[in-house]
Amino acid sequence: MIRLKAADGHEFEAWETGSPESPRSIVVVQEIFGLTGHIREVCSELAQQGFHVLAPALFDRVKPHTVLAYNEAGLKEGLEFRSGISPDLIQQDLAACAEKLRENDDQRPVGVLGFCWGGLIAWLAATRTHHFNAAVGWYGGGIANHCDTAPHCPTQLHFGGEDASIPPADVQKIRAARSEVEVFLYDQAGHGFGCPERSSFNQDARDLAWSRSVAFLKHHLKRA
Repeated sequence: MIRLKAADGHEFEAWETGSPESPRSIVVVQEIFGLTGHIREVCSELAQQGFHVLAPALFDRVKPHTVLAYNEAGLKEGLEFRSGISPDLIQQDLAACAEKLRENDDQRPVGVLGFCWGGLIAWLAATRTHHFNAAVGWYGGGIANHCDTAPHCPTQLHFGGEDASIPPADVQKIRAARSEVEVFLYDQAGHGFGCPERSSFNQDARDLAWSRSVAFLKHHLKRA
């Protein structure tokens, strides 16, 4: 863990892995459950792929060191925490991470990859800020309500065809509004299909989405 400071003075922790000398960097954005073991494992896998990685502890704005269980109680508490954090302040935390990753090279390509709540946050980072060179979101609920604005960077989205919280109509709306965005739908997968700690985990969908995400990020996080 390292400590960072956002533009509003808020100090927060972030999980760091991978070499600062890596040619490409990425910010990984947590689910509604905090910096869980799953999110840290995602960071480790990205480091193995040659990324310098930071994952901010977004719940530090409400309750530091929060990691919630993958169950109904954890979901309820996470939703309560989320409601107490301004989306604009979350983007300040992501901006601080991007600045840290570019600390010794202001031209370093930096991407953002988010899961669940983090999927929406990654989308908002792509559409509302210019901090990132590429963005990927997995099963981000609410994106359909924010798809009128085009992303400022190449963006890729992944959804489960059996996701009860993100109806097919939402995915269709995103595709219709944003033809420039890569949108993948995994027919047999539900919400959270990429997390081995969740009952909805789908190995095949996860592996395909992962390979697509890594290839996309490597392709777009290159120097001009």
